Amino acid sequence: MAPTAPTVELIHGAAMPLLGLGTWPLDDTEAERVVAEAIGLGYRLVDTAENYKNERGVGLGLKASGVAREDLFVTTKFNKEWHAVELAAEACERSLDRLGLDYLDLLLIHWPNPQHGHYVEAWQGLVRLLESGRVKAIGTSNFKPAHLDRIIEATGVVPDVNQIQLSPLTTRLEARAYHKERGITTQSWSPIGGQGGEVREEPLVLELAEKYGKTPVQVVLRWHLDLGLTVVPKSSNLERLEQNLDVFDFELEPDDVMAISALDRGEASAADSDAFGH
Repeated sequence: MAPTAPTVELIHGAAMPLLGLGTWPLDDTEAERVVAEAIGLGYRLVDTAENYKNERGVGLGLKASGVAREDLFVTTKFNKEWHAVELAAEACERSLDRLGLDYLDLLLIHWPNPQHGHYVEAWQGLVRLLESGRVKAIGTSNFKPAHLDRIIEATGVVPDVNQIQLSPLTTRLEARAYHKERGITTQSWSPIGGQGGEVREEPLVLELAEKYGKTPVQVVLRWHLDLGLTVVPKSSNLERLEQNLDVFDFELEPDDVMAISALDRGEASAADSDAFGH
């Protein structure tokens, strides 16, 4: 069995696994199977969202795994319709109901939706949830430094996590530097660069896979970890699930980390959260 991922301590004290299971675009039926299988392999962090429409399946998978609730770390996210102080609490309750849980380890605002204009209130609602103990950690997803400045200024509370699109093609240097300065843990979504498979076919990545005796995907996941990032790769394939978790027995040499980072195509290659969101 693959090892359980080591953890990082978040600002508000929760211990979050460095690597977890992403569940988009699984439906409820697939999510139940994949979550139970992944936990059986050693995964302890499971990442879902209201928008994925699979929280019920994720909850059933958590239950079917037989692993104690306190040994699992469950993240979900809510949409812009809940961007208000009281509504954030309602979003939390609805997710808990669908998941069949009585607390969340991490709750995120899924997108800032600045044109909607209420993400500060959504953050104020999350701060209250943290204080109530209903959630153990709070954070954001797809927030830019300018968005983070506003919520920190309004509340004095720094997010535990900002989950952003991040891969060797989209390295997000500015965001990472901002997070590091404030103690925010960066979590990478789409860590292998999306569905196209471009990253895993890069000659450099193939060469490094050969060098380290690992798969191209394992090399890319290790790149994230060696940069001090946390990561939620997704797969519904048992063998790949196992491989994705089996990245804690090696490290990349610093020059190889830099070489992979040089594949970056710049900020424009990421989804623009000033323009996109739900």
